[in-house]
Amino acid sequence: MKKILLHTCCGPCTIYPLAKLRQQEFEVYGLFYNPNIHPYTEFQKRLDQLAQYAGQQNLKVIFDDTYRLEEYLQEVVHREARRCQICYYMRLKKAAQMAKKGKFDAFSTTLLVSPFQKHDLIRQLGESLAEQYGIPFHYEDFRPGFPEAVAKSKELEMYRQQYCGCIFSERDRYYRPRRNAVNKVVEKNDTL
Repeated sequence: MKKILLHTCCGPCTIYPLAKLRQQEFEVYGLFYNPNIHPYTEFQKRLDQLAQYAGQQNLKVIFDDTYRLEEYLQEVVHREARRCQICYYMRLKKAAQMAKKGKFDAFSTTLLVSPFQKHDLIRQLGESLAEQYGIPFHYEDFRPGFPEAVAKSKELEMYRQQYCGCIFSERDRYYRPRRNAVNKVVEKNDTL
C-alpha cells in the first residue's frame, strides 16, 4: 500500500479527500501546517476540530501547532496581490519536505476540495515542488466531493470556518469599500 502525506487545512476539508484516497488504497497520513490561519483563536479551532475528526477516522496527523503569524506576514507583506501563491507555496513546500523525510510515496493537499481555491496554481506549485524534492505530487480534483463534505461536516456538527484563513480573506469576507467614501466623509464634516 502506498503512503501519502495529505496537507490538511481543517477537519471539514479532510472528509472527502481522505475517503477518496483510502478508496484508492492509499495509506493516508495528515499534516497540519497552516501559518496563514489568523487570528490565533481561528487557528486553534481548526486544529482542534481536525484532531477530533482524525481521532474518529483513525487518521495519523503530524501537527505543527506553532502559531507562525510572523513567518506568514514576513512572506506576504508588500506582496499581497500574490498572497495565495505564497501561502500555497509555504504549505506545499512543508508537505513535500515532510513527505521526503518520512519516505512517503506522494504528497497532496485538502485545498483541492475547495471550489474557492486556485486549482491550476496549486497543481503548478505542487508539481514544481515534487520535481525539486523528488517526491510525486498527487493532483486530484476533489471538488466534486465538496457538497458531500459540507453535508457530512454539518451532520457531524463540525466547526466550519467562514473564510480561507488569512487575515486578508477574513477582511474580504466583511469589508467592501464604498465608492466615494472619502467624499461622503468630507460632505458629512462640512455639515457640522
